[in-house]
Amino acid sequence: MTTHVVTFTAPINSSTCGQLIRKCSEALNAEPTELILKIATMGGECSYGFTLYNFLRSLPVPVRTHNLGTVESMGNIIFLAGERRSACTHSKFLHHPFHWTLHGSIDHSRMAEYAMCLDYDRELYRRIVEERTAGASEPLDVSSYLTAAPRLLDPQAALRSGMIQQIGDPELPRDAVFCSIHA
Repeated sequence: MTTHVVTFTAPINSSTCGQLIRKCSEALNAEPTELILKIATMGGECSYGFTLYNFLRSLPVPVRTHNLGTVESMGNIIFLAGERRSACTHSKFLHHPFHWTLHGSIDHSRMAEYAMCLDYDRELYRRIVEERTAGASEPLDVSSYLTAAPRLLDPQAALRSGMIQQIGDPELPRDAVFCSIHA
């Protein structure tokens, strides 16, 4: 029985999403007792963040997540997939409005589609945060953070908001198996 530790220090995109799914799937072949995901990310693409959240929640072993220094934007969604969540003493969480980069010209129909997708992603993000932090002593006002007023949380605020249950480094067994994803 072993713990597998995956360190994810990358943006959230197609490539890193595939890498994280592959590393976790390979770890499952070794029948670990738990998976610890150490995260440092400035976020990335919504679709891949939600994909990774759903993937991690579906794993047949307990998943713990740990903030190595900064978890921002869609990184919060991946982070919240952990059943147990912790953060380093000197770390932060950032919730802020979504933005897209558009290339080339678009017509009215495409613009309406983009707006619809942004609204849906914002609502999905809000629901996940509220579900995973339910019962916190200081609930987060995610809707306002995603539209106009970003929110930076230090570990103490993250603890009060339910983002984490512990401040400090997770204890790792000596026989843990390590791998990493960097971009």
